[in-house]
Amino acid sequence: MPFATNDDVSLYYESVGDGADTVVFVGDVGFGSWQWGWQHRAVVGPFESVVFDHRGVGRSDTPPGPYSVDDLTGDLSAVLADAGVSRAHLVGAGLGGVVSLALAHDSGRVRSLTLVGTGFAGDPMDAFAAPDDEAALRASTGRLLSDAFRTEQTEVVDQVVGWRSQGDAPERVWRAQTAALKGYEPPPLYEVTTPTLVVHGEADLQWPVADARDLAEGLPRGAYVGYPDAAHLVGVERSRPVNDRLVGQVESHSGSRSTT
Repeated sequence: MPFATNDDVSLYYESVGDGADTVVFVGDVGFGSWQWGWQHRAVVGPFESVVFDHRGVGRSDTPPGPYSVDDLTGDLSAVLADAGVSRAHLVGAGLGGVVSLALAHDSGRVRSLTLVGTGFAGDPMDAFAAPDDEAALRASTGRLLSDAFRTEQTEVVDQVVGWRSQGDAPERVWRAQTAALKGYEPPPLYEVTTPTLVVHGEADLQWPVADARDLAEGLPRGAYVGYPDAAHLVGVERSRPVNDRLVGQVESHSGSRSTT
């Protein structure tokens, strides 16, 4: 099992596929790797896919918190180095989007960005529920999905609740990760010239949709795509169109085509 190391923190990751370009998925606050089940399958084959556990999640180490964006960006850099990835396409959700954007600003190792459910103006996501409290997990998950999806896709909701009970971080880690977002000042957006696709569910209760639009507009090479009535887990609710957009983003800025 591959592990990268950032200082004394061991970070678990998985690499699948052997495509010319690598897509690295950077997760949201507190979630296990289940969150990338839909998008991971879409890129494996034409591209290499790397999924890793943030510090405090899954098989990665759990150092004392609070954590910072710099801590998490260092973790991402360590995973890239250990996996032998010189330049990557980053797909970040929520906290992972913030971390991905920070790395793109600070290094030339990012070919493209896809930021899902990401913003800076709202309060950090607060969807923690104790893994052994099914009712709380179900209520928490409900805040991340639209009413229509919860009604029409009950089996998927049940799966997500089950996966969260097994793979999400404990409360102390959730709070330590959330601390990275509180008061964080993003880099000047005009300095991030990486081609960026901002994907947002327009019924997201965690990050305001206006902030996602502002994020896309503030980036020199930003583009926005919104999905009306989808909530924070837009990659679950609108997996097919989101996957199509993601693959198109990567293909458009692959190693053989990219001008960056």
